[in-house]
Amino acid sequence: MQKKNRKLGSYPSMLIILSLTAALFLVAFSGWIALTSKQLVLYIKQNIEVQVYLDKSLTQIQKDSVRNLIAQKNYVAYSDNVPQIKFISKESTAEKVLKETNEDFRSILGENPYRDAFSLKLKEEYFKEEELAKIKADLENVPGVFEADYAKDFVDSINKNANKAYLIIASIVVLLLIAIVLLINNTIRLALYSQRFIIRSMQLVGATDWFIQKPFIGRGILQGLIAGVIASGLLVIVEQIAIREIENLGILQNFTKLSILCGFVILLGVLIGVLSTFQSMYRYLRTDLEDLY
Repeated sequence: MQKKNRKLGSYPSMLIILSLTAALFLVAFSGWIALTSKQLVLYIKQNIEVQVYLDKSLTQIQKDSVRNLIAQKNYVAYSDNVPQIKFISKESTAEKVLKETNEDFRSILGENPYRDAFSLKLKEEYFKEEELAKIKADLENVPGVFEADYAKDFVDSINKNANKAYLIIASIVVLLLIAIVLLINNTIRLALYSQRFIIRSMQLVGATDWFIQKPFIGRGILQGLIAGVIASGLLVIVEQIAIREIENLGILQNFTKLSILCGFVILLGVLIGVLSTFQSMYRYLRTDLEDLY
């Protein structure tokens, strides 16, 4: 029986595609966790409010004047061109405390001990300890403001833990990228081992390096593209399952950023396929004839 001749650049691809898909999915999943964590931190920050307590002697006109002064501050968040400032009366505060503790301090003290206040939301870029301290001092300099306060310990905890989480995820992604390069490089080398004599034969008849490399690199591009698309598809499936199973997770998802992440994963797959194939080809094209046996 006549033996079928192998075509240059043809070698088993399934193992390479599966290995690359698994590695790219882990990178994509880590990236999705990072994006979701960032959205969670942003959501928490957007719902943290600074409390501005007013002097007790202010009239309604003076309260409105204080609100207008605060609304002009560049750190106040806006939604649909409306400053995110909410008035909280001392009566509503007393009623809330009464419901929570069943104690009416008004009857004990003979007056309402609480103060009218404004609760305002800040822009994301001001959620740093040094910025919040400046904002507190600035608000307390507004005429009619008794005191400004915010959840200092909670904000510190969010910022520190968020930075730690990003550092851990970044370290995991770097380690995965290194593992991918080593894994795929070795896998492609093993696959090319079966074609080492074909490569040498073409060199002996005068074929240029690029002519020999071209079919292998083309195959590497295709393998990386297929692996990237499969990994991105798996990520989308996992995301949709997580949204269905985890309550309110959908509000933390950003379709645009997820699309960018999937595009990056596909591009990364193609890049790894090309570079790993090129490196392996470079090695074989410069291997001595004796070393092939």
